[in-house]
Amino acid sequence: MAFRAQIFQGFLRPSINSRKLSDLLPIDPNYPIKPVETPVETGVVDNYLSKVERLRGVFLQNLKGRSAVESALTNAIDGEDLTVEVFGEVVDRGNLGGAAMVSFFYWAIERPELSSGLWMYHIILRALGRRRFFNFVEEILFGMRNDGVNPDNETLLIVIDSLVGGRRVSEAVRFFERLEEFNWVQDCGSLNVVLCCLSRRCHVRVAESLLDKMRGKVAFDSVTYNAIIGGWARLGRVDEVKRSLKLMIGDGLSPDCLTFGLIIECLGRNRRIDDAVSVFERMEEMGCVADTNVYNAMISNFVSMGDVDECLRYYKCMDGVNCVPDVGTYHRVIGALLKVRRVADALEIFDEMLGSGICPNTGLITSFIEPLCIYGPPHAAIIVYKKARGVGCEISLKAYKLLLMRLARFGKCKMLLEVWKHMQDSGYSSDKEVYDHIVDGLCNAGQLDNAICVMEEALQNGFCPGRIVYKKLRKKLLDKNEVETAYNLFKKETLGIDSIWGLVLGALCVKFLLGSQVKKESVVIMPAFGVQLEIHYRGGRVVRRFIPIGKILKPVLNECVTPVTCYWSLALILREEDELMLVFKELQPPVKMLVPVWKALCAATDRKDDLDSLF
Repeated sequence: MAFRAQIFQGFLRPSINSRKLSDLLPIDPNYPIKPVETPVETGVVDNYLSKVERLRGVFLQNLKGRSAVESALTNAIDGEDLTVEVFGEVVDRGNLGGAAMVSFFYWAIERPELSSGLWMYHIILRALGRRRFFNFVEEILFGMRNDGVNPDNETLLIVIDSLVGGRRVSEAVRFFERLEEFNWVQDCGSLNVVLCCLSRRCHVRVAESLLDKMRGKVAFDSVTYNAIIGGWARLGRVDEVKRSLKLMIGDGLSPDCLTFGLIIECLGRNRRIDDAVSVFERMEEMGCVADTNVYNAMISNFVSMGDVDECLRYYKCMDGVNCVPDVGTYHRVIGALLKVRRVADALEIFDEMLGSGICPNTGLITSFIEPLCIYGPPHAAIIVYKKARGVGCEISLKAYKLLLMRLARFGKCKMLLEVWKHMQDSGYSSDKEVYDHIVDGLCNAGQLDNAICVMEEALQNGFCPGRIVYKKLRKKLLDKNEVETAYNLFKKETLGIDSIWGLVLGALCVKFLLGSQVKKESVVIMPAFGVQLEIHYRGGRVVRRFIPIGKILKPVLNECVTPVTCYWSLALILREEDELMLVFKELQPPVKMLVPVWKALCAATDRKDDLDSLF
């Protein structure tokens, strides 16, 4: 049994002299009042939002009916064309629900500029699977079947990978068994997709059981066994790899280059480098010529052992056998050289990579620049940066910050400002860390006037540079006897810090005030166990006190009289306690609310005599 107490506001304040408001204001009641006609500029607020935000905001209005939603979506784009990029950004980002995403998808495929091609279904399936809306995934798949859109292996890959990534492995296996419901065929290609997804996410046992279940129903190929071998190779299970290889040979299939690469990788994970080299040398005897994947596996093994010379030897052997290195090859070799600080060799191979027509991605460039900004001058990092920009590579914000930090430390002022300009031209905005590096670099180069300008710009943009940077600038200004400039900068910096601390303290005060306000108090009576008193605060905090039923001697109603007012309170007389325990500690409920609670407490503590003597 639970009784809820609420805030009582039954006390009336003394009323003031009730006079009319017109008697208090010095306004002639006969004065003619003309309505003021103020021209209102009507404008559409949505013009300040992007197309993606307008489309996503339609579903925040909780419109009822499909026609209302589609009409609002049509008005949101305002006659503009709906592109694939906008569609993908709407469903990939934000917090739309599954029903909203499906509704937006069906509206989008009816647009004349977009067609209901298979690639549109891939976008929505990938977005739904990423957010674990698997019920809506099946709805989309049934819609594909009804619309006559035939799925392919990529569609199956998206669905299975979403299920396995969402830790629904058994559902992924059951979905493969139900492929015929979605106009799919259980053939070798679809089986390979499922096995690859399971093995890549370390569910190799499940993949093997599915393989044994499909044996005799589907003809296996080398890709089927490579999926299983690849899963065991990632886990370093040499015995399981050997067993799967025997099954592969027993089915009349010969190992290919991918199979040997996986075997070499597995041996390398177990530190069996000599066995890996032996397998590599015996490949030609078994009628298989090593390709890029095999060489990458050998290079990875020697990288893990720290033998950079052997890495370079296998890298140079690739030219002799007409084996073209790929991005993975250059990533492994250059990363190994930078790790042992052989910068010249790393820059040489980086030039070879760019000369072969390979354009590294943003993450790869960042992985090259990061170790170069840890040791030595920034010359090598700037070379990598300039060459990467020269071939059209996109530089990440992290790489820009690393370059600015290193250039500032060595006082390379000209290059520092140039990199900063490139960063702004790339669409990145400056933050506190960037301003710290710029001011630090200008101070190290002795350009105090420019440092002051950058400091003022940072304060205007709402960023307060760090104490270390500020002290360095102030010390250099005082060394040049520019006391007035240092004082003016001190006032601005102190104002910025005070504003920030004011906002922080204000937020803390608001949180404290909201957290200290009582929302409600409740009494939970558990017969034969005890009574639990709860205080719920507006900040979400709940304070609970439990009193065993055997400790309660008697619940009492007290009338409290003060010089200002009087009220009733409910308290408990406890064993071995000198003071009464108030049931409602913070609030003062009326007596009409206290009496039922008091009766329930008396009944729970078997105080029937008290009930009979009430009033």
